[in-house]
Amino acid sequence: MSTPRAVTGPPPAVPDWAGRALKSVLDRVAVARTDVGDRFPLFADPGGGRWTTTGRGSWTGGFWAGLLWLRARYSGQGIDREAAKRFTARLTGWVDADTATRGLILWYGTALADTPEAAVLRLRAADACRDAYDCELGLVPWGSAFGGPRLLARVDGVPGMVPLLASVDPRAAGSHLRRHLELCAGDGCFRWSWRYERPGGWASCDDPPPGWSRGRAWLLLAVADAAHHLDTDDPAESVSHLLREPAVPPADEAHPEGPLDTSAAAITTVALLKLGHREQAVTLLDELVRTHVTADGRLLNGCYDLAAGTATQHELIWGDFFLAYALATLTGLVGPHDA
Repeated sequence: MSTPRAVTGPPPAVPDWAGRALKSVLDRVAVARTDVGDRFPLFADPGGGRWTTTGRGSWTGGFWAGLLWLRARYSGQGIDREAAKRFTARLTGWVDADTATRGLILWYGTALADTPEAAVLRLRAADACRDAYDCELGLVPWGSAFGGPRLLARVDGVPGMVPLLASVDPRAAGSHLRRHLELCAGDGCFRWSWRYERPGGWASCDDPPPGWSRGRAWLLLAVADAAHHLDTDDPAESVSHLLREPAVPPADEAHPEGPLDTSAAAITTVALLKLGHREQAVTLLDELVRTHVTADGRLLNGCYDLAAGTATQHELIWGDFFLAYALATLTGLVGPHDA
């Protein structure tokens, strides 16, 4: 791993708007907690902010638990802490689920927690993911928990999985990332999903499409985590073709006139902060806060699934999480590698 350079002088100034934005976003978490009750929020309509929810959390449940832990750390209130503990415990059912999204669910749902129970849950999840690692494929397969073929490599099965696996098997974590980098971003071409067939090997899939907004963001985040959690080379080479100008991307680059995806931008800000690209992260955060965050703390214009027409201009729970985490990092509430 490259040796970090010593930091001299005073810490960078925190923009005036960052603290106000963090308060607004985390106040929204408290409102959402009341609105959804015992269910997990998934996305909210851009008009009235009403949540569509799930009973078990789906692949996004860890982001709700993570938001609750951020809210608890910010407020110091017992009611927030108890809610965070309760929803984190409810992620236990995903430990043995056959899905690479256990990285998203069980890393982000436990990383900010400070309880022994959450630490045990995180270790159990890491062990289960290590057991699911396929030596022949060089990765943890996408899995069958959400239907469809099991032997897939999808880019959204990399973030969260890298730090989770790294805690118990750094070699498997590094292999999981490298294989996805080779498949999803090799030769300068982006293909975010691949199916393994016997015989024949890997074949690219059309869903998600090459212009999918979150493809780059998820992979950039995983590279940023690998640079911290694994004994890797300097990530600059892996990062260079994943970076873009700090702006909110369209949900699909093939449809630049279509909906934007603020959730992809929020993920990117966290990755940039982890990589030390603070100026770019602040530029992107400033655009999100000024243009897409409402007075009551809702990050709008996230696109869940453009092809299916699902929640194309909505508040998305993972967009909220990464926005809140980036703001919390910028203001010093958390460190860039706490989650």
